[in-house]
Amino acid sequence: MLVSVVLLILRISIAGGQVRHCDFPKINHGILYNEKKYKPFFPLPIGKVFYYSCEYNFMSPSRSFWTRITCTAGGWSPAPKCLRLCFFPFVENGHSTSSGRTHLEGDTVKIACDKGYSLPNHQSIIACAEGGWSSPPECVSTKSTRYCGPPPPINNGDITLFSLSVYPPGSTVEYRCQSFYELRGSPNVTCRNGQWSEPPTCIDACVISEDNMNKNNIQLKWRKTQKIYARTGDIVEFECKQPHKARTSIQSFRAVCQEGKFQYPTCE
Repeated sequence: MLVSVVLLILRISIAGGQVRHCDFPKINHGILYNEKKYKPFFPLPIGKVFYYSCEYNFMSPSRSFWTRITCTAGGWSPAPKCLRLCFFPFVENGHSTSSGRTHLEGDTVKIACDKGYSLPNHQSIIACAEGGWSSPPECVSTKSTRYCGPPPPINNGDITLFSLSVYPPGSTVEYRCQSFYELRGSPNVTCRNGQWSEPPTCIDACVISEDNMNKNNIQLKWRKTQKIYARTGDIVEFECKQPHKARTSIQSFRAVCQEGKFQYPTCE
């Protein structure tokens, strides 16, 4: 039934000659219904309907497996989003009314630790974020004497403050990535029993250079700079240099950066 609805939408769009309006929707952690088949039909006119679903551990705000979006004058409505699902465990050496429940990205949870225990930095509230819980939902002993050394290094990123030689138990430090690199995972790590929790990673940026553009007889469509950086998920638009003509598809001229990799369009 869903396939028939989508096919009917596309046939009406093409036969009616309506003004096209909505570009292919960018959905972090999600996928449009049968997107490989229908992507060449974009952009689509106002009034057209599609469905999307989210990858494992993510869910749309409607909490439906397939969520309906409609092309409107203001873009896709509702805006397609996939929010992180965070399971809250039973807390050892503490308690919370959220134990055993699953929360959606943006939710906050209050934790009460037993006497002699605390969350990192003595906080009491943690949040469900894109990378998971903002801080591990664990109550650790405040009497531990095992210290940590400097936080582990990460490629293309570093901690936000000057590194110390030793850190007391329960200490938390924050990481950030270099410009144009995307941080994946929790930005915070915590010292527990002499060990740091797992640090985040920094996903490569895409570098669009004049040399690569010259090889493919293309140039940036909207910018005059000769070299730009793009983050994962960013779209960069190209056009052929005169008098060259497109060799690859029209869609390829709106290239998407994917973790440092970039597929250039070609003109001949």
